Amino acid sequence: MPSLISAEGGGASPPSPDGDSPRDIWVKKKAETEAEARAVGFAAMGVMRPGGVPELAGRLADFVGRGRHGQMGWMAERMGWRGDPSALWPEARSVVMLAELYTPEGDPLAVLERRDRAAVSVYAQGRDYHDLVKKRLKRLGRWLLETAPEPGHQIKVFVDTAPVMEKPLAQAAGLGWQGKHTNLLSRDLGSWFFLGAIFTTMPLPPDAPQVSHCGSCRACLDVCPTGAFPAPYQLDARRCISYLTIEHKGPVEPELRALMGNRIYGCDDCLAVCPWNKFAQAGSEMRYRGIIDAPPLAELAGLDDAGFRARFSGSPIKRIGRDRFVRNVLYAIGNSGDAELAPVARGLEGDADPVVAEAASWAVARLAR
Repeated sequence: MPSLISAEGGGASPPSPDGDSPRDIWVKKKAETEAEARAVGFAAMGVMRPGGVPELAGRLADFVGRGRHGQMGWMAERMGWRGDPSALWPEARSVVMLAELYTPEGDPLAVLERRDRAAVSVYAQGRDYHDLVKKRLKRLGRWLLETAPEPGHQIKVFVDTAPVMEKPLAQAAGLGWQGKHTNLLSRDLGSWFFLGAIFTTMPLPPDAPQVSHCGSCRACLDVCPTGAFPAPYQLDARRCISYLTIEHKGPVEPELRALMGNRIYGCDDCLAVCPWNKFAQAGSEMRYRGIIDAPPLAELAGLDDAGFRARFSGSPIKRIGRDRFVRNVLYAIGNSGDAELAPVARGLEGDADPVVAEAASWAVARLAR
């Protein structure tokens, strides 16, 4: 859960030296906050009311009720907070949604043709975004409190680690819309950006919610290797490669592992093919890259626990652990069609982790065919 940051003091708003009305004061503060957000590195900002998405609870209940969350049991917990941000912190009067770019420099799908190499989702190719985005959020939040038109206000910051459904909140704040693949899209930013939230007791004026601009396009639906979209704007996480490589514990169904190709952590296919990316802005930071960039599968398969931890220190990849990571690598080896990788897989058939050992045997048998 986030830390609570408070401003000192209390009492009524001081009179504006310019004679502005209370509404004008907060309109100015919002404009100043957006300028400061860009100054600290965010690409866009929007504001919504905590109760601004009344349909959220029903959508969440339907998703969980259909079992489409798979093994992500945490999604079925604290559903009252997830489905109603105003219940998470009743004192909050505004939610400031921020976008931070991580736009790739080249075609992120090119690595899929290099079957002896590992394909890693763009967002995970560098340092962990949780820590990096939160630092910027706290910096902006402290500035917001220090320059508040009146004392006594508070903030809480969230980055993907609390019961906050950032994407629908960002749509309500006007940052973009949830496309047919359920990810957030923007006419100005494309697909490649992280989201962060600052809940505050300040009554900042809300933005108009964004509407869908997908039209008749279904590129993201058609490109999905595993058919994870039962309908436009719906996702079955149990078939999503990002879920299978990151959240799913134990062996993956053979039908699905054969469709994963060389994707060992996440999947960018539905994001990368979106036509709105032709308007995507270049990322201003290189800090989200550099830890891993299409390394050989054979090299990754040889990592023990210590080697895995050392290689992915500071990376979001570290959270899945060595065993699940090597399981994914072995699925990729089995899908590579490269017989020279068979000895690598065979060497792991006796691994101490039974899921890794089974994945190794599967890879050996698949390569033999």
